[in-house]
Amino acid sequence: MGILLRIIRMAAHYPARLSLAYITALAAIGFSMALPILFGRAIDTMVGQNPDNKLLFELDFRMADLAFFGVGILVVSLARGFCDFGRTYTTESLSQKVSFDCRNLLYDKLQNVSFAFHDKEHTGDLMSRATADVEAMRRFVNMGMIRSLDVVVRIIAIPAYLFTINWELALVSMVFVPAIVLRSAFVMRALRRKWLHVQEVMGESVTVLQENLAGMHVVKAFASENFERRKYNRKAEELRVEYFDAERMQGTNSAWMTLYFTFALGIILWLGGWQIIRGALTPGELAAFLLFLNQLTFPIRASAQIINTFSRAISSGQRLFNVLDTRSPVSERPNAADMGRPTGHVRFEKVGFAYEDRSPALREVNLDAKPGQVTAILGAPGSGKTTVVNLLPRFYDVTDGKITIDGSDIRDFTLQSLRHNVGIVHQDVYLFSANIRDNIGYGVKDATHEDIERAAKVAQLHDQIMALPNGYDTWVGERGTTLSGGQRQRLSIARTILIDPPVLILDDSTSSVDVETERQIHRAMVEVMKGRTTFVIAHRLSTVREADQILVLEKGNIVERGNHEELIRSGGIYQSIYELQLRPQEEVLLEASVPAMADGRAAL
Repeated sequence: MGILLRIIRMAAHYPARLSLAYITALAAIGFSMALPILFGRAIDTMVGQNPDNKLLFELDFRMADLAFFGVGILVVSLARGFCDFGRTYTTESLSQKVSFDCRNLLYDKLQNVSFAFHDKEHTGDLMSRATADVEAMRRFVNMGMIRSLDVVVRIIAIPAYLFTINWELALVSMVFVPAIVLRSAFVMRALRRKWLHVQEVMGESVTVLQENLAGMHVVKAFASENFERRKYNRKAEELRVEYFDAERMQGTNSAWMTLYFTFALGIILWLGGWQIIRGALTPGELAAFLLFLNQLTFPIRASAQIINTFSRAISSGQRLFNVLDTRSPVSERPNAADMGRPTGHVRFEKVGFAYEDRSPALREVNLDAKPGQVTAILGAPGSGKTTVVNLLPRFYDVTDGKITIDGSDIRDFTLQSLRHNVGIVHQDVYLFSANIRDNIGYGVKDATHEDIERAAKVAQLHDQIMALPNGYDTWVGERGTTLSGGQRQRLSIARTILIDPPVLILDDSTSSVDVETERQIHRAMVEVMKGRTTFVIAHRLSTVREADQILVLEKGNIVERGNHEELIRSGGIYQSIYELQLRPQEEVLLEASVPAMADGRAAL
């Protein structure tokens, strides 16, 4: 029930809408309960009863009374319709407000949690929570919170009034209530477990779909369409079976509720007729009794649906609140200060780090990068290169030691000011579905066109942009699929240049591009590194040779450090990397560039 109370508290943030929804709901109930009374009185006005309890139609029945009841029934029906509309309008408005808040709270939370959270959560499952789970909570506000009031009031008020009409018939009609209550409690527990599993399977199916769409190039490259189709079909079939089981359980419960009511109605008709024959009940009273009993069909049938709504809300709320209650290991201190613009003196002091439930990724790492220095980081996959650069903008927090910029612990600054001063150029560039101008200006919302154009020129991209039909207004497809790999990398460089960070992190890998494009990317990288403290995950000899210091990592430890000449002379791991990887790579590039230069001279 704690989950439902949290949802109710969210709805209580809109007291005017909530109050109006309850007021109109109660008014609608009151007007609807007045109708059977008016109908009963009208029938008794038309139907008279002689002293011998024989029914006779009175030819001189009172026309004025019938007119009064007719007008009364019309007015009450109109009032009930107006209140029903008001309840529906305010309830829908309230539920949409709660849905809006839930989605925004979830989205805000996902923006602020650390990478450690995203490392273990599937994107598809998070998308399912933002859509299907939020919708289940919205339906609870609409159906559960407001409609349940209708159910509760009718279940209490109608039987109470039935006892005032005829206590014997009322007792008979209440015989089935214990069975309904017990069955409802049992079904609600079962449905809660079932819907929780349904929501989990739905999240898994969305994950499969999301991964397939994101990796469509790989799927087609390996001709794996049939494999992917079978994989999604299996998950879709599991979802279909689980969803059907939940709906079947809810439908069966609804059918039993209707059966209880229908059986009770048949008994009431028989007993009521007998009561009229022996003069203990008037036809109008029986008509009112049956109309009230008919009004009980709504709460009885709706109770099955409301139980289903409650169960889904509990399971969905549990999934949503699990995310909202997540505590990010990376958070700002209460007195965090704005960093301003540092000179860029970066120090790692005995830094240790371990990912959750894994062995340490870094062990007592010490490094000193002075302002404007270039630090190249090398090592085998899994040696800790990426971890080092991910700690600097606080994508993760160190578990031991500290990182300082200009002598101050980076945890003393706000995350926003820190990350505005640490620019990142990834190898895997992510671009948004927007035009080129918006993608370059992503980190600086008030950037002018001149600023964006200047950044593109430094990134060696301006001429190619202007060659496009729409220039900077050219639309970039999802993840930048309309641009080449080299263009995407240079656009990422331009985006970083625009924020003008004093500290820079970049990956100089330029795979899958031709020699000329690689030269352009390298020139762009050289430009962006000027005057900045730069950390490079190095893959190219030219970058390593130009670095002020080189760090060689192995199993989370810095095993070698120095410049190119010093490390070559030492004859250690760096020399092996140089001989086996860096020098052959540079020779291949040189050989590839010679024919290109010759072709250029021939063309002249």
